[in-house]
Amino acid sequence: MAFVPVPRASVSDHVFGQLRDAIVSGRHRPDENLPGERELAAAFAVNRHAVREALRRLQQLGLVRVSQGGATRVLDWRVHAGLDLALSLARSGDVLPVETLVRDMLEMRACVGVDAARLCAERADAAAVAALVRAAEEYGTLAPDLDRMAEANIRIWRLVVRGSGNTAYQLAFNSLVAGTFAVGDVPPDARAAELLDVAGHRRLAAAIASGQGAAAARHARALLTAPVTTPTPTTTGREARA
Repeated sequence: MAFVPVPRASVSDHVFGQLRDAIVSGRHRPDENLPGERELAAAFAVNRHAVREALRRLQQLGLVRVSQGGATRVLDWRVHAGLDLALSLARSGDVLPVETLVRDMLEMRACVGVDAARLCAERADAAAVAALVRAAEEYGTLAPDLDRMAEANIRIWRLVVRGSGNTAYQLAFNSLVAGTFAVGDVPPDARAAELLDVAGHRRLAAAIASGQGAAAARHARALLTAPVTTPTPTTTGREARA
């Protein structure tokens, strides 16, 4: 095995990253055994503690299974891994061998957000609704600052998801917004059509406040399926006044 010796700083991170990438790229196939700790330590020119820590992190991501006898078996990430794997890759600048990953994550975000909006309209208490309405009103004052609007957008959706009362949705939302938004390089200016739709955010909040689940879902879908593009300066100014 030809691995690249790593610098002494963050040794286990480098070992973890190279092994992770070797597994998700298919260089190590499911059900294969990785070399033992001693062999990996020699290949990476690191101590066994760094290798052991890297293997522990790989196991947490669902990429390997370490048996009591010490053998480390590669798992199929399509079966065993979760969103944490995509987050790990996004933070490192790597990507899963899936060309449509960003699109897929945005579609998942839309599915969760639409149903969470419906449930929020049906379940949220008065305090949660009031907080959401205030957040939506304050949101408009940030236009056309896309960076600040992106942060406020997350706060609005956190209130929506929390108001849905669905714990699984809350956990999925946390994964989707941790690190980079939607687990991909989707900068705020590429999401301008969504972020600058101030009126759409207010309509969403109003529908939830009035307990209209179907309307809330409709407004959420309109926001979360907006085109991911870079707006022209003229469009930016027009939408900011909405």
